[in-house]
Amino acid sequence: MCPNTLGKEERIRRRTDFLRISKEGVKYQTEHFGVFICTNRQSLRRLGITVGKRVGAAVERNRLKRLIREFFRLNKGALLSSSDFVIIAKEGAAKLNFWQVSKELKGILKEQ
Repeated sequence: MCPNTLGKEERIRRRTDFLRISKEGVKYQTEHFGVFICTNRQSLRRLGITVGKRVGAAVERNRLKRLIREFFRLNKGALLSSSDFVIIAKEGAAKLNFWQVSKELKGILKEQ
């Protein structure tokens, strides 16, 4: 697969996976995001995104999810391999642009 894509196998979709990661993973907090990072048995970096209704209307939530996926796609080389990442958006996150999202999430990558 092309290294600059975000394929189906790199996405977390099952509720059981989300629950396992939130239970076993390490939690990091920023002003607009909560991030859980957990190791997995695969050699892939996987991403799961949760954006609740408190964040904004559906259009704003979908836009935010696209921004987070794009950040993950562009920076997956800098992320730990064999890790699962669950990003939970908080209120106010929908107002951020791509550069603000990147700045907050890159701060978490430096903490790893």
